[in-house]
Amino acid sequence: MARITVEDCIDKFPSRFELVLVASNRARKLSSGENPTVEIDNDKNTVIALREIADETLSSDQLKNDLIQEYQTNTFTEDEEINEIEDNSNEDKLELDENIVYEEQKDVEKETLNTEEKQNNETSQDNLEILSDENKAQDL
Repeated sequence: MARITVEDCIDKFPSRFELVLVASNRARKLSSGENPTVEIDNDKNTVIALREIADETLSSDQLKNDLIQEYQTNTFTEDEEINEIEDNSNEDKLELDENIVYEEQKDVEKETLNTEEKQNNETSQDNLEILSDENKAQDL
């Protein structure tokens, strides 16, 4: 077959850049083992990809969708995104609630320790007063 160029395919896509992206993606797919839709004729994958585009054996929409899928890292539906956001906010809320409960427990423990300490101090002072009174009585 005659040599194929970008000019032979440019009328299939609105811009040269889009054509180059689609053709290079198709050439990578051919290189990774996909079957070509035109005769190979001992051509390289880039030439085969351009020939497929020029002959329109694959639709431009299909080629664009393949390109998009190749570069997408996450494919969420709108519902999945909303559910994921809600799940994350629920986890954050639970973590916040746990921290609040933990802080409240620490405050209660501090209050309990302070109360016990005060009671021990009062008991110690009472014991000291009693001992002091007994010492005074012994001195008399």
